[in-house]
Amino acid sequence: MQATVHIIDDDEAIRSSLRLLIKTSGLSSSTYSSAEELLETADLTQHGCLVVDVRMPGMSGLELQQHLNQHNYKIPLIIITGHGDIDMAVQAIKSGAHDFLEKPVDNEKLILRIHECLEQDENLKNETEEKDNALKLIEKLSRREKEIMEYLIQGKLNKVIANELDISVRTVEAHRANIMHKMQAKSLSDIVRTALLSK
Repeated sequence: MQATVHIIDDDEAIRSSLRLLIKTSGLSSSTYSSAEELLETADLTQHGCLVVDVRMPGMSGLELQQHLNQHNYKIPLIIITGHGDIDMAVQAIKSGAHDFLEKPVDNEKLILRIHECLEQDENLKNETEEKDNALKLIEKLSRREKEIMEYLIQGKLNKVIANELDISVRTVEAHRANIMHKMQAKSLSDIVRTALLSK
């Protein structure tokens, strides 16, 4: 999955220098002169991270962060800040920013933080994909099968489940076989793992 580092800064010279730095580090980037331009043109559901100036005309870096949080975008974000913006940067960290870096930016530290963000984003997207897959498997189950699955992940034996649901052990066994098949499970532990992922 190709990652993109999105650089948002109203200073063209800074955008150009950051883009060159990121390119020499072997990463892809896109630049934007404003938060509004980013929101209009970028696909923020794809693998990547943001490097954003805190003070910009129009929407500020903090306002962009708030917008992303409100719309449930999980893309990691690094704030670049001037010396007078430390309080704002601390607020950004409290709102979920990965880090804030003071200008002039330490290039090595920025690249390190970008790699951390990209790893965080990849892990999050993998978790989201696994959860989506688990939900799709569970949606294949009938109401009764979901009910029996809940008993199974509690570690209850077939005869206990049969007794509590007032059905035969053979019926529980049949449902259990269907659950294994529909959830593509080879063992009870697979069922438990899938059920936990779906939560």
